[in-house]
Amino acid sequence: MEEGFSRVAAVDCGTNSIRLLVADVNPATGELRELDRRMTIVRLGQGVDKTGELAPEALERTFAACREYAEVIREKGADKVRFVATSASRDASNREDFVRGVVDILGVEPEVITGDEEAALSFTGATKELTGRDDLAKPYLVVDIGGGSTEFVVGDDQVRAARSVDIGCVRMTERHLVTDGKVADPPTREQVAAMRADIEEALDLAAKTVPLREARTLVGLAGSVTTVSSIAQNLPEYDTEAIHHSRVSYDRVREITDSLLTSTHAERAAIPSMHPGRVDVIGAGALVLLSIMERTGATEVVVSEHDILDGLAFGLAAEAAEEPAEA
Repeated sequence: MEEGFSRVAAVDCGTNSIRLLVADVNPATGELRELDRRMTIVRLGQGVDKTGELAPEALERTFAACREYAEVIREKGADKVRFVATSASRDASNREDFVRGVVDILGVEPEVITGDEEAALSFTGATKELTGRDDLAKPYLVVDIGGGSTEFVVGDDQVRAARSVDIGCVRMTERHLVTDGKVADPPTREQVAAMRADIEEALDLAAKTVPLREARTLVGLAGSVTTVSSIAQNLPEYDTEAIHHSRVSYDRVREITDSLLTSTHAERAAIPSMHPGRVDVIGAGALVLLSIMERTGATEVVVSEHDILDGLAFGLAAEAAEEPAEA
Protein backbone atom coordinates (compact mmCIF):
# COMPACT_ATOMS: atom_id res chain seq x y z
CA MET A 1 0.00 0.00 0.00
CA GLU A 2 1.29 3.43 -0.95
CA GLU A 3 2.35 5.54 2.02
CA GLY A 4 -0.46 7.59 3.53
CA PHE A 5 -3.21 5.41 2.06
CA SER A 6 -5.50 2.90 3.78
CA ARG A 7 -7.79 0.36 2.12
CA VAL A 8 -11.25 0.66 3.64
CA ALA A 9 -14.79 -0.55 2.99
CA ALA A 10 -17.96 1.37 3.76
CA VAL A 11 -21.53 0.07 3.58
CA ASP A 12 -24.57 2.35 3.73
CA CYS A 13 -27.92 0.64 4.19
CA GLY A 14 -30.84 2.98 3.61
CA THR A 15 -34.57 2.60 3.19
CA ASN A 16 -34.49 1.82 -0.53
CA SER A 17 -30.95 0.69 -1.33
CA ILE A 18 -27.78 -0.74 0.15
CA ARG A 19 -24.44 0.46 -1.21
CA LEU A 20 -20.79 -0.49 -0.95
CA LEU A 21 -17.56 1.46 -1.48
CA VAL A 22 -14.10 -0.10 -1.28
CA ALA A 23 -11.35 2.47 -1.75
CA ASP A 24 -7.77 3.42 -1.04
CA VAL A 25 -7.93 6.71 0.85
CA ASN A 26 -5.37 9.29 1.94
CA PRO A 27 -7.08 11.46 4.56
CA ALA A 28 -4.23 14.00 4.60
CA THR A 29 -4.52 14.87 0.90
CA GLY A 30 -8.23 14.17 0.50
CA GLU A 31 -7.49 11.64 -2.24
CA LEU A 32 -9.85 8.69 -2.70
CA ARG A 33 -9.09 5.95 -5.23
CA GLU A 34 -12.22 3.94 -5.83
CA LEU A 35 -11.75 0.17 -6.19
CA ASP A 36 -15.38 -0.96 -6.15
CA ARG A 37 -18.65 0.93 -5.80
CA ARG A 38 -21.98 -0.79 -6.17
CA MET A 39 -25.64 -0.37 -5.27
CA THR A 40 -28.48 -2.85 -4.84
CA ILE A 41 -32.15 -1.91 -4.48
CA VAL A 42 -33.42 -3.96 -1.52
CA ARG A 43 -36.37 -1.86 -0.25
CA LEU A 44 -35.49 -2.58 3.39
CA GLY A 45 -38.08 0.02 4.39
CA GLN A 46 -40.93 -1.77 2.63
CA GLY A 47 -44.05 -1.05 4.68
CA VAL A 48 -42.16 0.30 7.72
CA ASP A 49 -44.11 3.56 7.73
CA LYS A 50 -47.33 1.56 8.15
CA THR A 51 -46.32 -1.52 10.18
CA GLY A 52 -43.36 -0.29 12.22
CA GLU A 53 -41.48 -3.51 11.37
CA LEU A 54 -38.95 -4.67 8.79
CA ALA A 55 -40.67 -7.21 6.52
CA PRO A 56 -39.10 -10.72 6.41
CA GLU A 57 -38.73 -10.58 2.62
CA ALA A 58 -37.08 -7.14 2.86
CA LEU A 59 -34.60 -8.48 5.42
CA GLU A 60 -33.75 -11.44 3.18
CA ARG A 61 -33.16 -9.18 0.16
CA THR A 62 -30.84 -7.07 2.30
CA PHE A 63 -28.95 -10.08 3.68
CA ALA A 64 -28.47 -11.45 0.14
CA ALA A 65 -26.81 -8.16 -0.84
CA CYS A 66 -24.68 -8.29 2.32
CA ARG A 67 -23.40 -11.74 1.35
CA GLU A 68 -22.38 -10.41 -2.06
CA TYR A 69 -20.65 -7.40 -0.47
CA ALA A 70 -18.82 -9.57 2.07
CA GLU A 71 -17.23 -11.49 -0.80
CA VAL A 72 -16.11 -8.26 -2.50
CA ILE A 73 -14.61 -6.94 0.75
CA ARG A 74 -12.67 -10.18 1.23
CA GLU A 75 -11.42 -10.16 -2.37
CA LYS A 76 -10.21 -6.56 -2.17
CA GLY A 77 -8.61 -7.03 1.24
CA ALA A 78 -10.04 -4.01 3.07
CA ASP A 79 -8.33 -3.37 6.42
CA LYS A 80 -11.27 -1.58 8.02
CA VAL A 81 -15.03 -1.94 7.49
CA ARG A 82 -17.87 0.25 8.71
CA PHE A 83 -21.57 -0.40 8.17
CA VAL A 84 -24.14 2.30 8.84
CA ALA A 85 -27.90 1.96 8.70
CA THR A 86 -30.24 4.85 8.27
CA SER A 87 -33.91 5.71 8.34
CA ALA A 88 -35.76 2.38 8.00
CA SER A 89 -33.76 0.58 10.67
CA ARG A 90 -34.09 3.55 13.04
CA ASP A 91 -37.85 3.23 12.85
CA ALA A 92 -38.28 -0.57 13.06
CA SER A 93 -39.34 -2.42 16.20
CA ASN A 94 -37.52 -5.59 15.05
CA ARG A 95 -34.23 -3.92 14.22
CA GLU A 96 -32.34 -6.49 16.34
CA ASP A 97 -33.12 -9.12 13.68
CA PHE A 98 -31.43 -6.86 11.17
CA VAL A 99 -28.40 -6.28 13.43
CA ARG A 100 -27.86 -10.00 14.08
CA GLY A 101 -28.06 -10.83 10.39
CA VAL A 102 -25.49 -8.23 9.40
CA VAL A 103 -23.06 -9.31 12.15
CA ASP A 104 -23.35 -12.95 11.05
CA ILE A 105 -22.58 -12.10 7.42
CA LEU A 106 -20.10 -9.21 7.57
CA GLY A 107 -18.63 -9.54 11.04
CA VAL A 108 -19.34 -5.91 11.93
CA GLU A 109 -22.25 -4.44 13.81
CA PRO A 110 -24.37 -1.97 11.85
CA GLU A 111 -24.39 1.46 13.43
CA VAL A 112 -27.87 2.92 13.40
CA ILE A 113 -26.80 6.52 13.04
CA THR A 114 -28.87 9.59 13.72
CA GLY A 115 -30.07 11.86 10.95
CA ASP A 116 -27.59 14.51 12.07
CA GLU A 117 -24.67 12.06 11.87
CA GLU A 118 -25.86 10.97 8.45
CA ALA A 119 -25.99 14.59 7.30
CA ALA A 120 -22.47 15.35 8.50
CA LEU A 121 -21.03 12.27 6.76
CA SER A 122 -22.85 13.14 3.54
CA PHE A 123 -21.52 16.69 3.71
CA THR A 124 -17.93 15.49 4.07
CA GLY A 125 -18.28 13.01 1.23
CA ALA A 126 -19.94 15.47 -1.12
CA THR A 127 -17.83 18.58 -0.51
CA LYS A 128 -14.28 17.41 0.30
CA GLU A 129 -13.36 17.35 -3.39
CA LEU A 130 -15.02 20.73 -4.10
CA THR A 131 -12.40 22.57 -2.03
CA GLY A 132 -10.59 25.17 -4.09
CA ARG A 133 -13.20 25.44 -6.85
CA ASP A 134 -13.91 29.10 -7.50
CA ASP A 135 -17.04 28.45 -9.59
CA LEU A 136 -19.03 27.11 -6.63
CA ALA A 137 -19.67 29.69 -3.95
CA LYS A 138 -19.86 28.83 -0.25
CA PRO A 139 -21.69 28.08 1.93
CA TYR A 140 -22.99 24.83 0.47
CA LEU A 141 -26.39 23.32 1.17
CA VAL A 142 -26.06 19.56 0.78
CA VAL A 143 -29.34 17.67 0.45
CA ASP A 144 -29.37 13.88 0.55
CA ILE A 145 -32.76 12.65 -0.66
CA GLY A 146 -33.02 9.08 0.58
CA GLY A 147 -35.80 6.54 0.67
CA GLY A 148 -37.12 7.32 4.13
CA SER A 149 -35.68 10.72 4.94
CA THR A 150 -33.88 13.72 3.51
CA GLU A 151 -30.85 15.24 5.21
CA PHE A 152 -30.09 18.96 5.00
CA VAL A 153 -26.70 20.33 5.96
CA VAL A 154 -25.22 23.79 5.51
CA GLY A 155 -21.53 24.50 5.86
CA ASP A 156 -18.36 25.96 4.43
CA ASP A 157 -15.41 23.70 5.21
CA GLN A 158 -17.22 22.42 8.31
CA VAL A 159 -20.86 21.68 9.08
CA ARG A 160 -22.72 24.67 10.51
CA ALA A 161 -26.20 23.18 10.82
CA ALA A 162 -27.91 19.90 9.96
CA ARG A 163 -31.38 18.40 10.13
CA SER A 164 -33.06 15.19 8.97
CA VAL A 165 -36.75 15.14 8.06
CA ASP A 166 -38.98 12.25 7.01
CA ILE A 167 -39.62 13.06 3.35
CA GLY A 168 -37.77 10.31 1.47
CA CYS A 169 -38.96 9.08 -1.92
CA VAL A 170 -40.20 5.69 -0.65
CA ARG A 171 -41.93 7.15 2.40
CA MET A 172 -43.71 9.82 0.32
CA THR A 173 -44.75 7.27 -2.31
CA GLU A 174 -46.16 4.81 0.23
CA ARG A 175 -47.87 7.55 2.23
CA HIS A 176 -49.52 9.39 -0.66
CA LEU A 177 -49.42 7.46 -3.92
CA VAL A 178 -50.42 3.90 -2.94
CA THR A 179 -54.03 2.72 -3.01
CA ASP A 180 -55.01 -0.89 -2.29
CA GLY A 181 -51.37 -1.91 -2.41
CA LYS A 182 -50.72 -0.39 -5.84
CA VAL A 183 -48.86 2.78 -6.83
CA ALA A 184 -51.10 5.24 -8.67
CA ASP A 185 -50.53 5.05 -12.42
CA PRO A 186 -50.27 8.01 -12.78
CA PRO A 187 -51.03 9.88 -9.52
CA THR A 188 -54.06 12.15 -9.30
CA ARG A 189 -53.66 15.90 -8.82
CA GLU A 190 -55.09 15.48 -5.32
CA GLN A 191 -52.48 12.88 -4.41
CA VAL A 192 -49.66 15.07 -5.68
CA ALA A 193 -51.06 18.09 -3.83
CA ALA A 194 -51.23 16.13 -0.57
CA MET A 195 -47.65 14.94 -1.04
CA ARG A 196 -46.51 18.47 -1.79
CA ALA A 197 -48.18 19.77 1.37
CA ASP A 198 -46.41 17.08 3.42
CA ILE A 199 -43.06 18.04 1.88
CA GLU A 200 -43.63 21.75 2.55
CA GLU A 201 -44.43 21.01 6.19
CA ALA A 202 -41.16 19.05 6.51
CA LEU A 203 -39.23 21.90 4.87
CA ASP A 204 -40.69 24.27 7.48
CA LEU A 205 -39.30 21.92 10.12
CA ALA A 206 -35.86 21.74 8.48
CA ALA A 207 -35.72 25.52 8.16
CA LYS A 208 -36.03 25.89 11.95
CA THR A 209 -32.54 24.36 12.27
CA VAL A 210 -30.86 24.88 8.91
CA PRO A 211 -30.67 28.34 7.26
CA LEU A 212 -31.82 27.04 3.86
CA ARG A 213 -31.73 30.40 2.09
CA GLU A 214 -28.21 31.33 3.19
CA ALA A 215 -26.54 28.74 0.97
CA ARG A 216 -24.93 29.89 -2.28
CA THR A 217 -24.55 26.43 -3.86
CA LEU A 218 -27.08 23.58 -3.70
CA VAL A 219 -25.46 20.12 -3.87
CA GLY A 220 -27.82 17.18 -4.40
CA LEU A 221 -27.07 13.56 -3.49
CA ALA A 222 -28.57 10.07 -3.89
CA GLY A 223 -30.56 8.22 -6.50
CA SER A 224 -33.50 10.57 -7.00
CA VAL A 225 -31.18 13.48 -7.79
CA THR A 226 -28.74 11.49 -9.93
CA THR A 227 -31.63 9.97 -11.89
CA VAL A 228 -33.08 13.42 -12.57
CA SER A 229 -29.65 14.44 -13.88
CA SER A 230 -29.49 11.40 -16.16
CA ILE A 231 -32.91 12.29 -17.57
CA ALA A 232 -31.92 15.94 -18.01
CA GLN A 233 -28.90 14.85 -20.05
CA ASN A 234 -30.91 12.30 -22.09
CA LEU A 235 -28.31 9.66 -21.27
CA PRO A 236 -28.68 6.36 -23.16
CA GLU A 237 -27.82 4.54 -19.91
CA TYR A 238 -26.92 5.45 -16.35
CA ASP A 239 -23.41 6.97 -16.54
CA THR A 240 -21.76 7.87 -13.23
CA GLU A 241 -19.02 9.97 -14.84
CA ALA A 242 -21.50 12.06 -16.83
CA ILE A 243 -23.71 12.55 -13.78
CA HIS A 244 -21.04 13.40 -11.19
CA HIS A 245 -20.77 17.20 -10.83
CA SER A 246 -23.33 17.81 -13.56
CA ARG A 247 -25.53 20.87 -13.07
CA VAL A 248 -29.28 20.84 -13.65
CA SER A 249 -31.28 24.06 -13.85
CA TYR A 250 -34.43 24.71 -11.85
CA ASP A 251 -36.50 24.95 -15.05
CA ARG A 252 -35.27 21.52 -16.19
CA VAL A 253 -35.98 19.95 -12.78
CA ARG A 254 -39.51 21.37 -12.90
CA GLU A 255 -40.11 19.99 -16.41
CA ILE A 256 -38.82 16.53 -15.45
CA THR A 257 -40.82 16.44 -12.22
CA ASP A 258 -44.04 17.39 -14.02
CA SER A 259 -43.38 14.69 -16.60
CA LEU A 260 -42.63 11.99 -14.03
CA LEU A 261 -45.75 12.78 -11.98
CA THR A 262 -48.04 12.60 -15.02
CA SER A 263 -46.50 9.52 -16.67
CA THR A 264 -47.43 5.86 -16.29
CA HIS A 265 -45.28 3.13 -14.80
CA ALA A 266 -44.52 1.84 -18.29
CA GLU A 267 -43.46 5.28 -19.53
CA ARG A 268 -41.11 5.80 -16.58
CA ALA A 269 -39.70 2.29 -16.92
CA ALA A 270 -38.89 3.01 -20.58
CA ILE A 271 -36.48 5.84 -19.65
CA PRO A 272 -33.07 4.40 -20.65
CA SER A 273 -31.21 5.53 -17.51
CA MET A 274 -33.93 4.51 -15.04
CA HIS A 275 -33.03 1.81 -12.50
CA PRO A 276 -35.98 -0.64 -12.25
CA GLY A 277 -36.06 -0.17 -8.49
CA ARG A 278 -36.69 3.56 -8.85
CA VAL A 279 -39.57 3.49 -11.34
CA ASP A 280 -42.32 3.78 -8.71
CA VAL A 281 -40.58 6.23 -6.37
CA ILE A 282 -38.77 8.64 -8.71
CA GLY A 283 -41.75 11.00 -9.03
CA ALA A 284 -41.83 11.58 -5.28
CA GLY A 285 -38.05 12.00 -5.14
CA ALA A 286 -38.08 14.54 -7.96
CA LEU A 287 -40.86 16.48 -6.21
CA VAL A 288 -38.78 16.66 -3.03
CA LEU A 289 -35.88 18.10 -5.06
CA LEU A 290 -38.10 20.60 -6.86
CA SER A 291 -39.66 21.73 -3.58
CA ILE A 292 -36.20 22.26 -2.04
CA MET A 293 -35.10 24.35 -5.04
CA GLU A 294 -38.21 26.50 -4.80
CA ARG A 295 -37.82 26.96 -1.06
CA THR A 296 -34.14 27.94 -1.31
CA GLY A 297 -34.38 29.95 -4.53
CA ALA A 298 -31.67 27.78 -6.13
CA THR A 299 -31.38 28.27 -9.88
CA GLU A 300 -29.52 24.98 -10.30
CA VAL A 301 -28.44 21.88 -8.41
CA VAL A 302 -24.89 20.50 -8.53
CA VAL A 303 -25.23 16.72 -8.62
CA SER A 304 -22.76 14.56 -6.70
CA GLU A 305 -22.23 10.81 -6.85
CA HIS A 306 -20.08 11.10 -3.72
CA ASP A 307 -21.94 11.08 -0.45
CA ILE A 308 -22.14 9.31 2.88
CA LEU A 309 -20.05 6.36 1.61
CA ASP A 310 -17.16 8.68 0.81
CA GLY A 311 -17.55 10.43 4.16
CA LEU A 312 -17.38 7.06 5.90
CA ALA A 313 -14.27 6.10 3.90
CA PHE A 314 -12.47 9.31 4.83
CA GLY A 315 -13.33 8.74 8.48
CA LEU A 316 -12.06 5.15 8.45
CA ALA A 317 -8.78 6.18 6.77
CA ALA A 318 -8.29 8.96 9.31
CA GLU A 319 -8.71 6.43 12.13
CA ALA A 320 -6.18 4.11 10.49
CA ALA A 321 -3.68 6.97 10.13
CA GLU A 322 -3.91 7.72 13.86
CA GLU A 323 -3.28 4.14 14.93
CA PRO A 324 0.31 3.33 15.98
CA ALA A 325 2.27 1.30 13.49
CA GLU A 326 2.78 -2.35 14.36
CA ALA A 327 6.25 -3.20 15.64
